[in-house]
Amino acid sequence: MPRAARKKSVECTYHVMSRSISEIDLFQCDEDKDYYLALLKKYKDKYCCKIYAYALMDNHVHVYINPCGYDISLFMRCLNNAYVAYFNRRYNRHGHLYQGRFGSTIVDSDTYSLTLSAYIHNNPKDLPDYAGKEELYRYSSYGIYTGRRKDLEGIVDVSFILAHFGGDKNAAREKYRAFTESMRETGIMKEVDNSIIRAYTENVYNSEKSYIVRNRTPEEIVQRVGQLLGERLEEALRRKHSRETSKVRAFVTYIMRILCGYTYKSICKYMGNMSTGGVTRLSNEGFRLLKKNIQYNNAFNSLIQMG
Repeated sequence: MPRAARKKSVECTYHVMSRSISEIDLFQCDEDKDYYLALLKKYKDKYCCKIYAYALMDNHVHVYINPCGYDISLFMRCLNNAYVAYFNRRYNRHGHLYQGRFGSTIVDSDTYSLTLSAYIHNNPKDLPDYAGKEELYRYSSYGIYTGRRKDLEGIVDVSFILAHFGGDKNAAREKYRAFTESMRETGIMKEVDNSIIRAYTENVYNSEKSYIVRNRTPEEIVQRVGQLLGERLEEALRRKHSRETSKVRAFVTYIMRILCGYTYKSICKYMGNMSTGGVTRLSNEGFRLLKKNIQYNNAFNSLIQMG
C-alpha cells in the first residue's frame, strides 16, 4: 500500500518527531545528544531555517521548526542521515536506527503553536529528577526560554513564542513559565502527541512568520550574484583555475542548492565537467565561505531578501 504524501507548503511550520526502533535508544549518552544538537545547528544554519523549540529524549526527538520555505523532508533527511552515520560508526553497527519516516504535523494556529511549545518543554517531566524542574533539563530549549541557561549552541529563536507574552523580555519569560507549567495536567500532552500521528489539519498557518523563496532559476542567481560582487560570472563559473573564481563557484553552487532547490546532479549539469563529489565539496565550501567572508555574507543576505 503506498504511503500517504506528506502535507507541505512553503509557509508552513512543523512539529517534527523522530523515534528510534524499539530495541535501541536513539541516544546512548550525553555526547550523542550533544552531537545531535551540533547537527541541528549545522543544518539550521546551512538551509536558513528557524528552530522554535526542541527536546531530546532517550528514544525520540521533538522539534518545532520553521523551514522558512526549505523542504522539510530534505532538511530531516540530511539531519537524520548524518546522525545515523555518526551513531553506527560510534557503536560499530549497521542498519536502521529510526522507526520509519519522521512524523510531522503542520502548526496552523497561535493556540497550537503555544501549546505545542509547552508540550515539547514538558517532555522531561517523566525523567528521574526532573519532575517540576523541567527547565533544568539540558537537552530541551525550555531553560533558554525561561532564562535559566544561555543558548550556547545558538539554535533557538525564542522571540517568536515569547512575543505572545508581551514586550518586556523578563516578564514574558515568567508568563511563559507559568503558561507551560499550567499545561502539564490539562490533557494537552496526549492531544498533541496524537496529532503528530494523524496529521489532523489541512490548513496552513500564516502568522508573522517569514519564509525564503526557494525556486530561483540558476540564471537569475548568477546574474544577481554578479551584480552584488561586481563581476561577470556566466563564463567565469566554468573556469576552474582562478582562486577567486573558485570561491565564486563555491558560493554560487551553495546558492543553487539552497535557493534553486537543485540537486547535486542538476548542478553538475549546469556547471559542466564536474563530478557529484566535486559539487558536494563546492557546496560545503560555499557555506563555509559566507560564514567567514563579509562580502559573501552580505551578498547572501541580499539574495534571500529578493522578492
